[in-house]
Amino acid sequence: MVEKIKGALAVGFLRLFALLPWRAVQAVGAALGWLSWKIPSRSREVVRINLSKCFPELSAREFQQLEWQTHRDIGRILTESACAWIWPAHKTLSLVREVEGIEALHDALASGSGVVVIGSHFGNWEVLNHYLCSLCKPVIFYRPPKLQALDELLKQQRAQLGNRVAASTKQGILSIIKEVRKGGVVGIPADPEPSLSSGVFVPFCGIQALTSKFVPGMLAGGKARGVFLNAIRLADGSGFKVICEAAPEAIYSDDPVVSATVLSSMLEKYVRAYPSQYLWSMKRFKKRPVGEAKWY
Repeated sequence: MVEKIKGALAVGFLRLFALLPWRAVQAVGAALGWLSWKIPSRSREVVRINLSKCFPELSAREFQQLEWQTHRDIGRILTESACAWIWPAHKTLSLVREVEGIEALHDALASGSGVVVIGSHFGNWEVLNHYLCSLCKPVIFYRPPKLQALDELLKQQRAQLGNRVAASTKQGILSIIKEVRKGGVVGIPADPEPSLSSGVFVPFCGIQALTSKFVPGMLAGGKARGVFLNAIRLADGSGFKVICEAAPEAIYSDDPVVSATVLSSMLEKYVRAYPSQYLWSMKRFKKRPVGEAKWY
């Protein structure tokens, strides 16, 4: 009963956010971010630790500015995603103002091979999901939320355009692999930290980060085509720019360390360019190499 009440409240708040005009969505998100920056919390500490480790070259003033901008953008992710989860897909798609490099995806789709579209917790991945699903019918890989009501909403809304979703369970992983092997398209966030047995430590923003071997394993030896896709928040708050880029040749290496290093460097390239738009509240560096102290 308690879980049902929590789920109903969560969905109710999302529906309230989705009633707001877009400029208000941005403003409310920024305000929530400001509160998360000012009020002591475990999440704020995680952001601070991650930024200090990944950007040690910043002055105190520059660090404070990035920290504030990061919290602002995390707040915006919440309110923007509420809209993407509640609105009809075409309304969310109207927020995509610019597209760059989409030929890379078209070429991959025309190749006849399976296609792995690689994303991360950067910019707004919910807007990105709708955009990808408007071009093809992928299987979107995701980690289910704990609240059942929220999970049911996400499964429904993320599949508005005739695509499918696969949860990060054993069954879901197998369905993703089968989809790629038969020449289908899958969308996968590549940055969640895996188990020690499922990943390798490679550099990310100057830090050894445990990185999943799942995506590199599906691409190894050219078994499938890889494409990186990101939806970047525009500086004026009017919407998003989608950037598509073909995966570098080295990502198809049979050596998991080589391919994971290439994957990580591609993710880092966008994070370096737009540092506040990454989800730094995620415990990206929770597992550390042997002999190194824990961060969180």
